[in-house]
Amino acid sequence: MLKLARFLKNGLIKYGVVEGENIVEIEGSIFGDFKKTSVKRKLDEVKPLAPCEPSKIVAIGLNYKAHAAEFSKPLPEEPMLFLKPSTAVIGTGDDIVYPSHMSRRVDYEGELAIVIGKKAHMIKKEDAKEYILGYTCINDVTARDLQGKDIQYTRAKGFDTFAPIGPCIETDLNQEDVRIETYLNGEKRQDTSTCDMIFDVYHLLSFISCVMTLNSGDVIATGTPSGVGKMKHGDRIEIRIQGIGSLVNTVSSK
Repeated sequence: MLKLARFLKNGLIKYGVVEGENIVEIEGSIFGDFKKTSVKRKLDEVKPLAPCEPSKIVAIGLNYKAHAAEFSKPLPEEPMLFLKPSTAVIGTGDDIVYPSHMSRRVDYEGELAIVIGKKAHMIKKEDAKEYILGYTCINDVTARDLQGKDIQYTRAKGFDTFAPIGPCIETDLNQEDVRIETYLNGEKRQDTSTCDMIFDVYHLLSFISCVMTLNSGDVIATGTPSGVGKMKHGDRIEIRIQGIGSLVNTVSSK
């Protein structure tokens, strides 16, 4: 079990293994062979970055029974896919920029994310586990008014900073029953187990790989539980996932 993280120190991007309040630098690639070095740093001495650089984020709509119910939607017969661009990615501690020039309603959506470990194409559900590097937190930030206005989700989901990811990649997680919580300014707004998912992690990975090839570092956002809601300038949003940690961002006007 490892917590893999990406960070900035002295102008250089590094990868490391989180051990308590420290991060140990690694040599090699998190998507291949690597080893820990003797360089250890305090977490508060480095700038955390999104733990991977996805070429794409494949997100799932209406994948929790209670979330479908809160929007009065029928349960989907197949996973509902949409994409978020790589330019939307930010890390924990970075600001979510409110696109006031286009939207008047921006929501949080706390989700469990899958990080792909190796190229996946047309894989079977029973083989899906071997293609997963690990799991992290993602906030599928959404301009809700634009989502209702547009036929597609691209604009509502695709603004810069609308995909906070982090704080790390947990390589060993009981994804069948993990608790997801979202806090807005310290007040709990979402609190659900992945037990409520309609399509499980392995089903999603297999299904998506039969539509498009997934590359190392790509991310699947597995859907949000019930309790989504709006954010405003200055709000602090925290996604907590049991076994992974907390993804924390503040909403900014610029």
